[in-house]
Amino acid sequence: MPSYDPASSQSPAFVPSALAGTLAIQIAEQIGIAITEEKFAPGERLREVSLAETFNVSRATIRDALRILESRALVRILPQRGAQVTMLSTPELMNLFEIRAALVALASRRAAERYVPAHAPVLEASYARLKAAQKDANAYARASALIVADIAALSGNDQLADMLAGFAQRIGRYARLGLATPKRRTQSLASWATLIDAIKAGNADLAESTHRALAHNNRDAAIAAIAAREHTETPARRARARVSDAA
Repeated sequence: MPSYDPASSQSPAFVPSALAGTLAIQIAEQIGIAITEEKFAPGERLREVSLAETFNVSRATIRDALRILESRALVRILPQRGAQVTMLSTPELMNLFEIRAALVALASRRAAERYVPAHAPVLEASYARLKAAQKDANAYARASALIVADIAALSGNDQLADMLAGFAQRIGRYARLGLATPKRRTQSLASWATLIDAIKAGNADLAESTHRALAHNNRDAAIAAIAAREHTETPARRARARVSDAA
């Protein structure tokens, strides 16, 4: 397994001095980001000893973190084999994206319906952050997740915001694949501009349809990227993966 330096992530810093009860959650967040950004490959085993050394914690804490990641469908824990990074099937991925599309569309509709001028700075700052990240796939994917969270907050529906937050890492790895190319990020940014304008205009129908289409476009691009990756994967690479699996 390749080494992973948590300090290299642009996410909030890992804080060992935090309350003991949150330590496994912090570690789960860091490993989850690494999985989302494919520092760990689909099917790769996550070895407790190596992770415990990396984070300077006990194996018991790592096991707790891996259980959290299993609940988010980012890893699966197999008897006698430990934790493995998951790879969703195409039908599973389609189902998750369909649910998320409905949620984000609803969030944007509610944000448009509730819009007041005081919300403009939040939307404009979110869009500016997204635009600034356009040249970097990982940064753009993170900025995209943040703008969704901002719109969910503006929707005024706390339960909806919580549901979208729960999807963030679970589907983030695949959303990132759908934004991997400069062309896709350019298309995405244009859609976000339309969406922000619709919310600020109080046009709930346009906000809803634009965000739903944005989510569907990202789904289609992600599935196409996965299919292309599988098509170009060499027999030797597949053989190495089988050997790694059996180790």
